[in-house]
Amino acid sequence: MALEGNMRINGQRLWDTLMEMAKIGPGVRGGNNRQTMTDEDSEGRHLFQKWCEAAGMTMGVDEMGTMFATRAGTDPDALPVYVGSHLDTQPTGGKYDGVLGVLGGLELIRTLNDLDIKTKHPIVVTNWTNEEGTRFPPAMMASGVFAGKFTQDWAYNQTDADGVKMGDELERIGWKGDEKVGARKMHAMFELHIEQGPILEVENKDVGVVTHGQGLNWLQVTVTGQESHTGSTPMPMRKNAGLGMAKITVLADEIALSNAPDAVGAVGHCDVYPNSRNIIPGKVVFTVDFRSPSLDVQKDMEAKFREGAQKICDADGLGLEIEFVGGFDPITFDEGCVTAVRNAAERLGYSHMNIVSGAGHDACWINAVAPTAMIMTPCVDGLSHNEDEDISMEWATAGTDVLLHAVLETAEIVE
Repeated sequence: MALEGNMRINGQRLWDTLMEMAKIGPGVRGGNNRQTMTDEDSEGRHLFQKWCEAAGMTMGVDEMGTMFATRAGTDPDALPVYVGSHLDTQPTGGKYDGVLGVLGGLELIRTLNDLDIKTKHPIVVTNWTNEEGTRFPPAMMASGVFAGKFTQDWAYNQTDADGVKMGDELERIGWKGDEKVGARKMHAMFELHIEQGPILEVENKDVGVVTHGQGLNWLQVTVTGQESHTGSTPMPMRKNAGLGMAKITVLADEIALSNAPDAVGAVGHCDVYPNSRNIIPGKVVFTVDFRSPSLDVQKDMEAKFREGAQKICDADGLGLEIEFVGGFDPITFDEGCVTAVRNAAERLGYSHMNIVSGAGHDACWINAVAPTAMIMTPCVDGLSHNEDEDISMEWATAGTDVLLHAVLETAEIVE
């Protein structure tokens, strides 16, 4: 059976499935709070498993809790084609970040069942555990363990704000599987995701063909000064750690702007001590996030930041520590998989453009162990990690149509 442009998914069914999942862990203003290893996460997993089994798939779960729903292929020796993303959300997350990739994979299988299409390679729909990394840092944790970037014991011992261990919570919610992490072999993997940026909407494109992923450097910065009374300490005698952070924040912004448009950077999380309105801060701990699709630029930004931050602190009599706490090199996705995505968009008549992923995704880790590519859909105003995150049913349908065709080209239709 040849791939034809009229072979498409059921967009309304996909949308209804997205809306049904969104009922689990509702946010306060229309989004979702379904953080990893919570009861809501477990409930979402059970619903996904129910849908997968109803579609004739078998479910496997590894020791990191990642779910693998398999539709058998005709060749028992053929390696599977994987699709998927994640069902966990930010505390104030949207209904589509990650979820579209998982449920788009489910819709792909439902469509193959409707059309009675068989493939040589099995197809596996995946829900990667703890992609967001909000409750248990870092992000993309389970896919990182799968790809050998983190050890399983290290991941199990990561704690949340209350000191609870990730491994203990995985046991508590009942989703610690028995498969060895990373034992599965892949023919290829495709991840469908919303862009989480404004480019596709501004350019009026239906689909983004993701060719690269930005590299990421997370730096934790500790600035130490001296706590003292805000009213009675003369200005020239202050050692204000908060002021040091403010100057370093400007430095980070200047470095990123000097490497625009592809590079970005910002200060994110910060803790100020003792955080009292009438005490000059004696210590500030904050994170800096630098990203670039060029490894040379990524390294240069970090070097300039370290040098500039030290000069600021030396001038103000402050102590400084900078610790690398996470990141990865820029990603070049597999040329064959990227071509399959582009072919699919052209076959279906969707407008498309090459795009670099500005965010980290599970596909970025899996790219190290299997041929991988990503498909992106627009999102309104580029807004994500926010309850106001929004996409249209038409965008979701277009992205999933492209996923269907890219997977079928790779998994090989059996006549």
